[in-house]
Amino acid sequence: MLFTYKLADLSIISKHLIQDFSTKVIRIDGPMGAGKTTLISGICKSLGVKEPISSPTFSLVNTYNSSNGTIYHFDFYRLENPVEAIDFGIEEYLESGNLCFMEWAEKINPHLPLKYDHYALEIIDEKYRKIQSKKIDK
Repeated sequence: MLFTYKLADLSIISKHLIQDFSTKVIRIDGPMGAGKTTLISGICKSLGVKEPISSPTFSLVNTYNSSNGTIYHFDFYRLENPVEAIDFGIEEYLESGNLCFMEWAEKINPHLPLKYDHYALEIIDEKYRKIQSKKIDK
């Protein structure tokens, strides 16, 4: 799947992506400012999360409650070594059966599951983004 979307259409895109998910582990890549957290926020709102959704840059993981169960949102930007993810229990989160969204997941590559959904964002301009999806099955 590859398409371009307008940031103003985020709720429509979020609902479309939810239907595209084939796993509970979702990796979203893109450069700084591409809208990774904004996209995850839109998806979480579409899944019924009522609380504020923010980047877990400093906490590493935020937990949200949705009508579909618990959602974990990770931001690995500050990690300097993949072992740090093991230290806070990444494997337990990813194996929990709950929906897990990951930003900057390339920083924990050795600990990624064998199967996950991977979305790459690209900045077109200040109003438009391009998104491409891949299904990873190692």
